[in-house]
Amino acid sequence: MGTVRPLVFVAMPFGTRKDVSSGIEINFDQIYEKAIRPAAEALDLEVIRGDEEHTGGIIMRSVFERLLLSEIVIADLTMQNPNVFYEVGVRHCARPRSTILMYAHSARLPFDVAMIRAVPYELEDGILTEASAASLEKTLSDQLLIAVENLEIIDSPLSQLIPTFPYISLSHDDTESFRERVVSCTAIKTEIFRASAGANADSTKKILQNIESTLGKFGEANAELFVDLLFAYRDVESWDDMLRICDLFSPETLKQIPKIIEQRAFALNRRNSDGDRDLAIRDLEVIVTKYGDQSETCGLIGRIYKNRYQEEAGIDLDSVEHEAALVNLRREGTLARGYLGKAIEWYERGFSADPRDYYPGINEATLRYIRSDEEDVEKLADLLPAVSFSVARVGSINSSNYWAVATVLELNVLREHWESIERTLEKLLVLDARDWMYKTTADNLNLIKEVRRMRNVDISEIEPIIFRLRPA
Repeated sequence: MGTVRPLVFVAMPFGTRKDVSSGIEINFDQIYEKAIRPAAEALDLEVIRGDEEHTGGIIMRSVFERLLLSEIVIADLTMQNPNVFYEVGVRHCARPRSTILMYAHSARLPFDVAMIRAVPYELEDGILTEASAASLEKTLSDQLLIAVENLEIIDSPLSQLIPTFPYISLSHDDTESFRERVVSCTAIKTEIFRASAGANADSTKKILQNIESTLGKFGEANAELFVDLLFAYRDVESWDDMLRICDLFSPETLKQIPKIIEQRAFALNRRNSDGDRDLAIRDLEVIVTKYGDQSETCGLIGRIYKNRYQEEAGIDLDSVEHEAALVNLRREGTLARGYLGKAIEWYERGFSADPRDYYPGINEATLRYIRSDEEDVEKLADLLPAVSFSVARVGSINSSNYWAVATVLELNVLREHWESIERTLEKLLVLDARDWMYKTTADNLNLIKEVRRMRNVDISEIEPIIFRLRPA
């Protein structure tokens, strides 16, 4: 096929997702690794996967480049994912050929796309069996070979409707420039990923800073790499570096990308220098004013007030002496109790805005358990099953998402389902998670433990859980 390898761009969901039409949890990473990537690499094709799940859809320039300039696009329509449908629409308007659609046979496709030819594949409990993986890989290989060797086959519905549709024609220089960027970005992304997997936070931070120094001046062409760095810095708790990356985006851009503002607020809250939390709340409330209640934004505001409550109450979660501070919960009108109320309010708004997002829900539940007013006790009776249902939608303890499994753990503690703890911990501790994530979960359980201690309730079941979650 020559020295230049054709590019295959894959548009599909990431991780394990529940298909609303069938109710089945589907492991899309397994489908990619077991069938799509082997099919492309067997034909010596360069395969790249959309990473909007990691960047939160922040950077669209790279997605457009891949859709317009990749020789082949593979799109999985199973989940009826809006991003994937949008990308297929852009591709069909940009290129008349070499777009391969696929879907799980159990999925029900919308009428608009059900008539378009697509490759079905069989799943067993959301997983490709060895036989199904081999079959899908073979089918995709055949389709890819046709796409590479037969450029006369038209697959865009627009060509059938309008044979003279003016598709985009790009110069050789544009194509080569794009290819060079893709190859370079892929290599740098791999460096960032490998650095992020390092065990030592200080050395990892230095490696990331060295990578950043090679990127040159921040601009549209390399913005996605700076976003990757933003999340990598978050993983090693380098709050100053996170804030510096966020400040590279212009005010005009930030107005259009709430996700960056949210990450900036996250870093400000964690750094907690003078005025940081006031600034974070101000910026987040601007988002709420503009876009209304969103679970992510409300959850971040709730977290800031939760931290303020802990500080005002004098709760040092690394200490064993909490009782005097926790007694403040019973003093009407104290500032600590006021912050606790604000945290509950914002978490409740976040969960009400999107009951599918378990994060604000579990935090509201834990804080209501801590405060335990009459209203809290009543609301917990309805809230705990709602959070349980929400996290069950994404796989519960079988999820590959750390926060989903951590939520199940916290639910088990609140419900005193001690018999389920060990299995949940087994699932949680083998996930690819950062120290700050385990510490966050340990801190939540520590609050529950100290409230139980204050109420003379047994804490012997909780202490070993917290010990195992604490970073070495």
